[in-house]
Amino acid sequence: MSALTLPIAAEELVPHRLPMRLVDQLIEIEGKNGVVLTHIRAECPLVDDSGQLEEIALVELIAQSYAALKGYLDRRDNKPVRQGFLVGIKKLEWLAAAHVGDELKIRIKSLAELDDFAVAAGEIWRGETLLARGEVKVWIV
Repeated sequence: MSALTLPIAAEELVPHRLPMRLVDQLIEIEGKNGVVLTHIRAECPLVDDSGQLEEIALVELIAQSYAALKGYLDRRDNKPVRQGFLVGIKKLEWLAAAHVGDELKIRIKSLAELDDFAVAAGEIWRGETLLARGEVKVWIV
């Protein structure tokens, strides 16, 4: 694994591998919050025939972005990178669609942690356009 210098490839921080790894890199950290960057590719299995990213993939983008953030924080604290399982979705709003070729920024804010459970809020942006926002609940093992 490489040093913890931002930006850092998400592949070093999450257990997901292509084609199911939807996030590309962690680009910012501020405390327990961060920003993840991704590019929507045609070979993504969650892109439909018209080139649109399926709405459910927006939830996965938030969850994987949180996983990248947690993976970074674990590595920074000299802990092994743990796996997480999405167990809940709250207050999810789909505002606009993402398409092949789009560069997206996912802003992640850690809201709460209790034992092996965490809640995070995410916003998905394409430039100045907010595509989706919501909260995910994750079980971390």
